[in-house]
Amino acid sequence: MAPVKSICVIGAGHVGVPHAVTVASKCPDIRVTVVDDDARKIKAWGSARLPFFEPGMQPTLEEVRGVNLFFSTDIAAAIAEADMVLVSVSTPVKETGANAGYAPDLQHWEAIARKIAAASRTPKIIVERSTVPVATADTMTAVIRANSTVERSSLSTGEWVVLSNPEFAQQGNAMLCQASPERVMIGVAEGDKHAEEAARALAAIYERWVPKSRILLSDLWSAELSKMVADAFLAQRISSINSISALCERTGADVSEVSHAIGVDTRIGRKYLQASVGFGGACYETHLRNLVYLCKYYRLPQVGTYWESVLKMNDYQKRRFAANIVGKMFNTISNKKLAVLGFAYKKNTSDTRHTVAIDVCNYLLAERARLSIHDPRVAAEAIGIHFSGGGLDQLVNVETDPYAACDGAHALILLTEWDMYLELDFEKVYETMSRPAHIFDGRNLLDHDKLREIGFLVEGVGKGSPPSDE
Repeated sequence: MAPVKSICVIGAGHVGVPHAVTVASKCPDIRVTVVDDDARKIKAWGSARLPFFEPGMQPTLEEVRGVNLFFSTDIAAAIAEADMVLVSVSTPVKETGANAGYAPDLQHWEAIARKIAAASRTPKIIVERSTVPVATADTMTAVIRANSTVERSSLSTGEWVVLSNPEFAQQGNAMLCQASPERVMIGVAEGDKHAEEAARALAAIYERWVPKSRILLSDLWSAELSKMVADAFLAQRISSINSISALCERTGADVSEVSHAIGVDTRIGRKYLQASVGFGGACYETHLRNLVYLCKYYRLPQVGTYWESVLKMNDYQKRRFAANIVGKMFNTISNKKLAVLGFAYKKNTSDTRHTVAIDVCNYLLAERARLSIHDPRVAAEAIGIHFSGGGLDQLVNVETDPYAACDGAHALILLTEWDMYLELDFEKVYETMSRPAHIFDGRNLLDHDKLREIGFLVEGVGKGSPPSDE
């Protein structure tokens, strides 16, 4: 098989673009074209104001954009010219119909498969980059072969191949993950000569900058399942320590000390043991729901129930945190100004998909609180869109200055662990707030002792007060 010289990346989002930028940077002889049917997004990728923030991405993108990295809305042309097509489109859960809320909605995938078949003059190597359910590659192959306009006689020079190459990079750290991945997984149909050749061609691209020892070859189904399971395990770990945070608050224990004590055990490790208001983001919840559906589809209800409990614990943690705010503020927050610091689902990203801030804010708005929200990377319109109905927009104000958000507030609620919030002058903040001035630290980010010395009433997560003897 000839070396790959042209790659088409379908999907100009969080999965497609960081990977495309990295490939273009590491492989200057390969032309990489990112395509999307969202013209505004494609236009933004050609400007100085990118559609989303990812640390370290913009300088690298600017080095290769217009050199061997291009953005286009002409999906058919990019597919036709490519040797390899990377599919990075979204896979949300179904909103209606059977198994709504859990089953994956693959309409975008089927549509892309049909576009690939219609636009291709020769068979392509197609690579699944987004997280998809088991057997998606088989389905995609069947759709493409059934709709291909390629003459059967030309297949003597190759064959349609679908590989699985799941994206393990972390948002907020995606460029580093792309440059030095812990592993690259390539799933290939076993016993298929053409597929094995295609897998070697894909591996050869990665070998330009990734050690061979980190490139893992597996069967298709294992690769498709691995990313989903990885996210489920990480979410499970967060929910596990959050469940213990509730117990700590009741008993007077400190969840930080508990997590440190168990984390030094090498069998457990330290990562993902920070108690918080809960997990968010597009991956964890969506992939957990897909996993629950998959288990129940294969008649494993006990397994599905086990993984569904991770979701239920996360919902409980968000409700518990919000209810505690109301309880500590004399059970009434109606018409009180509350400063919300952080709206992105985690620091170093502008992504608000499934952010815990949406649920916490909606809980507080149901109590008719007035919210003043600040986030250093999330645009005001990206926040406001979540509160556009039922008159909620009259209760929500977005500030570009965290001090303005806190001015006159009865409470400061920290929901995203942005480093900049550590640098705030909290004495200045205290002077402008209503008394008593509350801080609810949903990430255990701040120095609670120092804040109490200033005069704040501080509540963290899993930071219990010992029960009284009464």
